[in-house]
Amino acid sequence: MTERLIRVHGLVQGVGFRPHVWRLARALGLAGWVRNDAAGVIIAVRGVQLEAFLARLPQELPPLARVDHVTVLAGSPEPPIVPGIFEILESVAGQAATAIGPDAAICPACVADICNPAGRRWRHAFATCTHCGPRYTVSQGIPYDRTRTSLAPFPLCPACVAEYADPVNRRFHAETTCCPACGPKLWLEALAAPFVAVDLQKEAKIIAGDALAETLRLLRAGGIVAIKGLGGFHLACDADNTAAVAELRRRKGREAKPFAVMALNAASVADIAVVGAAEAALLASAAAPIVLCAKTGRDLAGIAPELADIGLMLPATPLHLLLWHEAAGRPPGTDWLAAAHPLRLVMTSANPGGEPLVIGNAEARQRLAGIADALLLHDREIVARCDDSLVRPLEAGSQFVRRSRGHVPVPIRLSGGGAPVLALGGYLKNTICVLRGEEAFLSPHVGSLDNAATLAALETTVAHLLAVLEVKPAAVAHDVHPDYPSTHLAMRLAAAWGVPALAVDHHAAHLAAIGAEHAINSPLIGLIGDGVGLGPDGGLWGGELLCLTGGECTRLGHLAPLALPGGDRAAREPWRMALSALHALGRADDMADFMARRHPGRALGPLPQMLAQRLRCPPTTSLGRVFDAAAGLLGTHALSAYEGQPAMVLEALARRHGPVEALANGYRLHRDSGMAVLDLLPLLGWLADCEDAARGAAVFHATLAEALENWLFFAVDRDNPGVIAFGGGCAQNVLLASSLRARLARRGCRLLEAHRAPPNDGGLALGQAWLARQRLAKAAGAPDNAG
Repeated sequence: MTERLIRVHGLVQGVGFRPHVWRLARALGLAGWVRNDAAGVIIAVRGVQLEAFLARLPQELPPLARVDHVTVLAGSPEPPIVPGIFEILESVAGQAATAIGPDAAICPACVADICNPAGRRWRHAFATCTHCGPRYTVSQGIPYDRTRTSLAPFPLCPACVAEYADPVNRRFHAETTCCPACGPKLWLEALAAPFVAVDLQKEAKIIAGDALAETLRLLRAGGIVAIKGLGGFHLACDADNTAAVAELRRRKGREAKPFAVMALNAASVADIAVVGAAEAALLASAAAPIVLCAKTGRDLAGIAPELADIGLMLPATPLHLLLWHEAAGRPPGTDWLAAAHPLRLVMTSANPGGEPLVIGNAEARQRLAGIADALLLHDREIVARCDDSLVRPLEAGSQFVRRSRGHVPVPIRLSGGGAPVLALGGYLKNTICVLRGEEAFLSPHVGSLDNAATLAALETTVAHLLAVLEVKPAAVAHDVHPDYPSTHLAMRLAAAWGVPALAVDHHAAHLAAIGAEHAINSPLIGLIGDGVGLGPDGGLWGGELLCLTGGECTRLGHLAPLALPGGDRAAREPWRMALSALHALGRADDMADFMARRHPGRALGPLPQMLAQRLRCPPTTSLGRVFDAAAGLLGTHALSAYEGQPAMVLEALARRHGPVEALANGYRLHRDSGMAVLDLLPLLGWLADCEDAARGAAVFHATLAEALENWLFFAVDRDNPGVIAFGGGCAQNVLLASSLRARLARRGCRLLEAHRAPPNDGGLALGQAWLARQRLAKAAGAPDNAG
């Protein structure tokens, strides 16, 4: 009788894959065993229906499973197969070659459980099974077993043990399963709430009564509650309560940056957002991200000021869903889930002062005092900090603005293998990346490295991801900027490990990230538009045409430079970039009148002299600063309340205005020292005199798209380059990207965009790691396209 030893690679741990194998083998009358190990899953099987088993194995998968490779191994099974029995064996440890799955939103079956008053899990805030629940955020290592998760302190009760041991139960070997009798406990704790009377218990201000009911009462009364979720705390308030939203902004010190809103379903936000099929699919996906949706005519005050889109999310955990269940009157069954519900809650990351997301109970009591009125807590530890993912639908697929919960640590498949590499990203929107074999693993969002707490979180993220993947890097890649904290950490780690630290050009990494996720090893031309990054020549780049060949990047062209009056300060004060444009246009004499018209009450100060004498006015080719100049010239913003705000508001104005023609003669193309240069000063000059900001924003976008198209073809000096990559933060501009995509398509050229990693600096580490591996391969004499 035929016997096989089979190795399965992919997302096959913690997703019900072993029970799937057990049921399939039993159905086909096969004997053998299945078990987890550090490389994935190994199966020993014997029987007449073996070929049918191999054919059906990757086809009939549990909802969260993913099979990458099925390999038949040589040798005999150990332990030997017992005739007539197929069993699930204990996991074995070893060198990891598999991955823990991402956290997944509550599945329909678990929703039914918590809404069943006759069931054991009625209103249980921690219901999970093999099809849903936490994975990465509770895991400490591979193999994925309960003893290696933060559920280890919660021994299963007899009823849960029976489910865990029953192969026909969906909680069979569900490592995070529990029930009210044996699982984590939920309670509400007051910080300084004026809304409630509190009972003092064990030095904590425990709010008497049902925690969920009291939380809902607080929120409806205008309070702010910090809710412990999967990867960290949210700060929640009533999204329809303008005063509560304003108070949350005041306490958090978040003047204008948009908030996300959680609602029960798409019907509940129909009055404020356009939720089409693509948006609905993203909202309802297992990853349960925040989804950017176009606003309707009605705007929720203070949620996403001046922007065209609003970030929406659905309840992803039993805990969140039970707030709506409470608000609906605790109905039995699940029919209530289809109807619109008026409760809409702000759910914003509990990261005061731009520091890392709060994940611990004691940490919450300390860091959220003065912000939250109360804390909705539980005693299940969050092992790995993981913020909400943020995505937007595109014409084809979707694009990350932030890739985190629900998608980490799902690997990005590469075109080949190579040395293990750790890359530490940049300064803003920091993430790290680890290359292991033919896979790239991006970390959760870390944040901007402008404070000591985030730097500590970066080191914790490095340690956790390397431990989970069991990787010892052969090199550490970092940004070419010598003063980034991530550069300093890379140098320190490389020295400690005795491996090279490899500096990677900022914009080359942006282009390489797109090439890596699309598995492109042939020469790739790309347009990279972002804020400011250090170029290999020491210049401040940000509007670049590059060609990537293997591990080498060549500059083909750039935007005409503009001065940055005051250096980095110009990125926070768009009026400075407006004056820079006027100076470049030879209109210095117009500056005083311009400021009186566009930015009254703001003094010119020494800027005219600084620009005339080129004092503290370094030149930059940044496309992001061109957006700032346009905002300053139109008078939409004198100051930027958060990174990218002026550009985002310009896009919103343009989208609301509607399509316009590009400005005739709005740009110039020329060559300088072999570089193709795009000069947008004619467009900027026109904006300075435009009195309709919305029309000006629309003309700016239309003209910029046309200019970029013609610049691309001017630079490559041929009719059809075939594929053009578009990356950097400016690639997130929906209006610009869609226009450029359509323009290139009409000329037979495809715009290659980021889908599996963010095009902004959140994807930078992927490109850094990919280029570093190329360099290692080249140094070792391997082909340039390794990896």
